[in-house]
Amino acid sequence: MIYVGIDPGADGGIGVIDTLEDSAENFLLTTDKLIEVLHRPGKMKVMLEEVHAMPKQGVTSMFNFGKNFGVILGILEAMRVPYDLVTPRKWKAEFGLNGDKKKSIECCKRLFPCIDLKKSDRSKKDHDGMAEALLLAEYGRRKLK
Repeated sequence: MIYVGIDPGADGGIGVIDTLEDSAENFLLTTDKLIEVLHRPGKMKVMLEEVHAMPKQGVTSMFNFGKNFGVILGILEAMRVPYDLVTPRKWKAEFGLNGDKKKSIECCKRLFPCIDLKKSDRSKKDHDGMAEALLLAEYGRRKLK
């Protein structure tokens, strides 16, 4: 079974856990990478973070976020990939997390110590979108066995 987690934010990520290969991977969220991941052979379940507008967020950023979310939904529907929408509150509770992105990175590193969370070789900081996407995939693996 392949579990895919998607953090749909502007700086989001894709996390993949393949139970047959006993492997985990993470990527920056791009349309091309998402389509590539969804074309993998095998039974697949996707966990897509269901997020909503937050107070004090700019109109332009929320519009762009909604557009990204819609593109992801369109790809999933067009490819007929089964998915679940999961609120941050729900999946983060599984790991004892709140809204602190640093805590998400720390949790991901504990669960997946061999995974590199850097955006690129030149990055100095770990990428919270890729960490949270991998945690979403792990949430799916735990809940959908």
